Amino acid sequence: MTRHVQIYDTTLRDGTQAENFNLSVNDKIRISHQLDSFGIDFIEGGWPGSNPQAVEFFRAMQGETLKHARLSAFGSTRLFVNPVEKDVNLQALIEARTPVITIFGKSWDIHVFDALRIELEDNLLIIEESLHYLRPHAESLFYDAEHFFDGFKKNPEYALATLGKAIDGGADCLILCDTNGGMLPQEVQPIIERVQLFIQERGGSVDLGIHAHNDSETAVANSLLALSLGVRQVQGTMNGYGERCGNANLTSIIPALALKMDCDSETVRNIGRLAETSRLVDELANLPANKYQPYVGRSAFAHKGGIHVSAVKRNPLTYEHIDPEKVGNIRRILISDQSGKSNILHKAKKFGINLEGDSPIVAAIVKELKELENQGFQYEGAEASFELLMRRALGTQRNYFQLRAFRAINSKRASDQPPETEATIRLEVGGEEVHTAAMGNGPVNALDNAMRKALIHFYPGLEEVELIDYKVRVLSGEHGTGAKVRVLIESRDQHEQWGTVGVSLNIIEASWQALVDSMNYKLMRDEQRQAK
Repeated sequence: MTRHVQIYDTTLRDGTQAENFNLSVNDKIRISHQLDSFGIDFIEGGWPGSNPQAVEFFRAMQGETLKHARLSAFGSTRLFVNPVEKDVNLQALIEARTPVITIFGKSWDIHVFDALRIELEDNLLIIEESLHYLRPHAESLFYDAEHFFDGFKKNPEYALATLGKAIDGGADCLILCDTNGGMLPQEVQPIIERVQLFIQERGGSVDLGIHAHNDSETAVANSLLALSLGVRQVQGTMNGYGERCGNANLTSIIPALALKMDCDSETVRNIGRLAETSRLVDELANLPANKYQPYVGRSAFAHKGGIHVSAVKRNPLTYEHIDPEKVGNIRRILISDQSGKSNILHKAKKFGINLEGDSPIVAAIVKELKELENQGFQYEGAEASFELLMRRALGTQRNYFQLRAFRAINSKRASDQPPETEATIRLEVGGEEVHTAAMGNGPVNALDNAMRKALIHFYPGLEEVELIDYKVRVLSGEHGTGAKVRVLIESRDQHEQWGTVGVSLNIIEASWQALVDSMNYKLMRDEQRQAK
């Protein structure tokens, strides 16, 4: 029987506590609308009593419309020295004017004594009074039992007593938190079952939730286990961002619920939007996406070994646990020194190149690929360079221009002034020699500018090419600063994005190789589009 699960996203609060993770108010608003359209049930917007930006966000959201999700403000129980009506934190929660309020309280007696520095009975009092005071101001009232699992292990009677006071205060859902992220699944199950029994003994009128952190790499496992035991609400963040090692990763939890556990939620019906939601959060946080992340990472359905590729072509179930399109991802066949004929033929089909499996050209390409990768070339992130390699092997790649010479000069005239860089280049295009020069921010940029300046007269389409990423990796350390390097360049135009590669003992030469491939790929693709 299908069971409904509530998805509670805390990216905008817990997620922003991750190192180097920062969002503006506008970023938070944009993410809120994406989470809403994806089908998230509850969006925790932040702690309105903690900083001015959170206050600004909740004020701005009062003018925004969410179609499905309900916004939650987060805070703590009152300070023991404050009556509820004068507690600044509780007043800030009310002033946020959100349909949902979530507050946390202490479940672990060590926190009551050492953090709050009050007596155990005093803590029970502020839990009940805080929730009771907020109850009229919220359509839904949630209680996060902070450090609940650690507290239960130390003093189970007291941990359960804190939940009893939360029920008395009017909480709709009790969320059990593994705040330190140290619990293992076999520890979680008996504690949840004991809490469920406790709630039944109290009349069974409150829901249970789970809020797990990932310090033991078990946040997703603990969350899924809790849901399998009947817990109704799961809290987490997109891509698992959060303080220290992060929170339970909703981009892993949601597809498991949708595709493996027969659970229902609005996100289940919109599961095809999972990957785009994941990417948007990374983009707005200005953080690189984790390519190895399950379900949504670029490598999640990437196949490299020839045996794997051959099997996947016959039946994807041989090496894929789900269909990648279901979560908005794609299958990728990688090209590397482990590649066999199956990889090459798959890429040829993707590039629109007709190759037969028994063609000697396929064997020649495999041989050349292995030799180049032995030199340090890598084509997994540079498919444009590999397509050009294949077309050169077939003799179908047009030679758009030829290099006659280039030179890059760095000059620094004063210690407190930045260096100046100039590149000059001589190219031959269609029998005509062109000689140009350009300045740039470093030799690679100057060389790029000079090459474009020389070619745009012949190929105006190059003007729209944008270099969006440039990576250098040292391949061997035995020669120190004279070591071989690999340069990967990402480029894009109005139609697509592509990667190219170069390898050399000279970083300028390696960059030149990648730049030439980038321009050649653009010119080839423009020619193909014009021919259609």
